[in-house]
Amino acid sequence: MVKHFYSFIIETESLFLEIDSLEISDSEKEHLKSLAESHIHNSILDSIMSELNFDDKKMFVQHINTKNHDKIWEFLRSKIDDIEDKIKEAAQVVKKELHKDLKEARGSTN
Repeated sequence: MVKHFYSFIIETESLFLEIDSLEISDSEKEHLKSLAESHIHNSILDSIMSELNFDDKKMFVQHINTKNHDKIWEFLRSKIDDIEDKIKEAAQVVKKELHKDLKEARGSTN
C-alpha cells in the first residue's frame, strides 16, 4: 500500500487482516484493500481541506505533490490545531464503517 504523510499515525492492519480473511480471490482482496485505503485517504484529505482557507488549500496541495512529509507536517501543524487528532478521527470513522460493512458481508456469506 502507499505510504502517505499520515501513515505513521493511522493503523490499517486490522482492516486488511479482516479483508484477507474473506473467502474471495486474492485480486478481489487487493482491490478491496485499495478501495479501503483510498476511502480513508479521501476522508483525511477532506477533513484537512475543510480546515484550510483557499490559499492554504493551494499550498497544501503543493506540499502533497512534493511528497516531503516533514514539510507537509510543518505546514499542517502551523495551520490546524490538533491536526493529528483530526486525522485520526477522520480515519477512525471510515475504518469503523468499513469494519461494520465487512462484518455484514461475512454474515451474509455464512
